[in-house]
Amino acid sequence: MFYAKILLFGEYGIIQDSMGLSIPFNFFKGKLVFSGLSSSEEAESNKSLSKFYTYLVSKSEVTELFPKLNLNKFKEDIDNGLTFDSSIPQGFGVGSSGALVAAIYDQYAFTKIEPETSIDKKDILQLKTWFGQMESYFHGKSSGLDPLICYLNLPVLIKSKTDVDTIGIPSQNADGKGAIFLLDSGSPGDTQPMVNIFLEKMKNEGFRKVISEQFKKYNDECIKAFLKHDFNPLFNNLKKLSHVVLEHFKPMIPTTFHKLWKEGIDSNTYYLKLCGSGGGGYILGFAPDYEKALPKLKAYNPEVIYTF
Repeated sequence: MFYAKILLFGEYGIIQDSMGLSIPFNFFKGKLVFSGLSSSEEAESNKSLSKFYTYLVSKSEVTELFPKLNLNKFKEDIDNGLTFDSSIPQGFGVGSSGALVAAIYDQYAFTKIEPETSIDKKDILQLKTWFGQMESYFHGKSSGLDPLICYLNLPVLIKSKTDVDTIGIPSQNADGKGAIFLLDSGSPGDTQPMVNIFLEKMKNEGFRKVISEQFKKYNDECIKAFLKHDFNPLFNNLKKLSHVVLEHFKPMIPTTFHKLWKEGIDSNTYYLKLCGSGGGGYILGFAPDYEKALPKLKAYNPEVIYTF
């Protein structure tokens, strides 16, 4: 069984070597199972696995960065009705393709790096590289981070592209007023077009300056404050980060959220940020007093994922 993930901080920034913090999200999960392909969903899943198999064969023949997978067994299992039974919504920024990649590596790698053992940074970077190569099939380009979280089922702190490690995060306070939550935009996003927009914007010197001098700074300070459970600097920097994203990442924010996003910043009752690449899917929110923020949010089916 492999669970979903949530990137709390670092969306787009980790492409430019800012920090990132990602956690498992056990509300959704997926696993490889055999079925009779009697439903359209099962038949579609089996067909998708067959296409992924073709990609894995083509890539494994031309790159050494690929894990050694038993692709003959994978093909045999696909022919015998293999599907990926998953509750993880696709295009919502919570790791649907990451869980699938983790499951296939787990099932078909000849020599696995086991997640249960005490793996070191070298192993983690090796897994991240392999997973990035595999997941590129779904997004055009992948850091490998999502499958890594899904595979390890542990929080991961990204300090840079070459400094990635598992980390403990502060325990939740079940009675706390503050909350991190998800809002449902009602429609999936598509990662590749959003990443393409970002890369195009990075050609502009002014935007690059915003990323390096503002986005990266506020993002990294949020992570440091969250890991210390230091909520004043966390919310001070969240407000700035939310404002930068609203001003400079508007194409990635569904239009129905623009007004709600600004109201949070202006009222200081909650702050919104992208969950993954945006364009749809989930929006991630932080509230110092969740009950106070709820009246504004309840139309978007908020789902609390962490309380403090």
